[in-house]
Amino acid sequence: MAQSSSPISGVAERYAGSLFDLALEAGAVAKVEADLGRFAALLDGSADLDRLIKSPVFSGEDQEKAISAIADKAKITGLAGNFLRLVARNRRLFALPGMIKAFRQIAAEHRGETSAEVTSAHALTAAQETELKAALKSVAGKDVAISVAVDSSLLGGLIVKMGSRQIDTSLKTKLNSLKLALKEVG
Repeated sequence: MAQSSSPISGVAERYAGSLFDLALEAGAVAKVEADLGRFAALLDGSADLDRLIKSPVFSGEDQEKAISAIADKAKITGLAGNFLRLVARNRRLFALPGMIKAFRQIAAEHRGETSAEVTSAHALTAAQETELKAALKSVAGKDVAISVAVDSSLLGGLIVKMGSRQIDTSLKTKLNSLKLALKEVG
């Protein structure tokens, strides 16, 4: 895994690596990955939850109580539930999105896959996801696990991030390029 100079990514990678080791030992990598995915979906869908994990205003005790209640309500138990509580107790919630991303990358590498982050203007159908995975597999040379996010501001197309590569076919980027080209001409 590429090392980054960011202290947040270092914390995220260490926590994710430790969680992966525990999950592998317990034979629960898939369950932990699914539970973390559910929590990430909750985080993406709630501005209040995002504020809770990023704000230093909340005490560690308040954060731990809130995360514990959310994990219980979402039925995130076992290693993933305990992990979320530990991260809250240690006042590291600000790095949780990075931890989840790092865990997914480690799990994908363990399965012999590479991971890609896909941002699309509209939700992808199962057939589109399958076709995209096949196209990315031909580029990467191995199976690709994708995580899809929707950003309607793209207007159309996709942005695919795989490793250090980024492929941007979004209509928004094409329009911005055209706008820049027209400014240079005029």
